[in-house]
Amino acid sequence: MDRLIGIDYGRRRTGLAVSDPLRIFASALETVDSAKLIDYLKNYAQNETIERFVVGYPVNMDGSPSEAQADVDVFLKQLEKAFPAIPVTLEDERFTSVLAHRAMIDGGMKAKDRRDKKSVDRISAAIILQGYMDRTSGATFAVNPDSVPENRSRKTSGRRKK
Repeated sequence: MDRLIGIDYGRRRTGLAVSDPLRIFASALETVDSAKLIDYLKNYAQNETIERFVVGYPVNMDGSPSEAQADVDVFLKQLEKAFPAIPVTLEDERFTSVLAHRAMIDGGMKAKDRRDKKSVDRISAAIILQGYMDRTSGATFAVNPDSVPENRSRKTSGRRKK
C-alpha cells in the first residue's frame, strides 16, 4: 500500500517518518544528513510507493516566516524536481520539538538519550505526519454520551447526598 512520508527538514539533519499501510499511525523512520536526503528518498521510493510528502513548515508564533523557512523553500524545490508526481503538503511545525521531548520523557527515555538530536528530529517528523493524518482522516473518536451508562456518564462532585 502507498505510504505517506513525514519530513522535519533541517539545515544539517532531517528527520523522517512513515505512515503504516492503513494510515493510522506515523512511525519515526530515520534521521538523514540533509545533503543526502533526496538520494535517500529516491532509494526508499524504489521499495515503497510514496503517495504524499508531508513537510513541516517553520513559522513564528505570529504566523510570520521564520529564519528556517528559506532553507525549507529551497528543499521543497529540490523535492518537487526529484518527485514531480508526488504531492507535497506543508504542515505547521510549531511545537514539534517540544512535543518530541515530551514524548521521549513520557516513553521513559533516559536524559542522556534525549540529548540525541537525531531522535528528536525523527520523532518530530512523526508528530508532523501524525498531525496531518489525524486532521485529514475524518475519523472521530468522541464518545456518544447516550451510550455511557448513567452511573458513569457524569463527573460527580464527590459530595454525598443527604
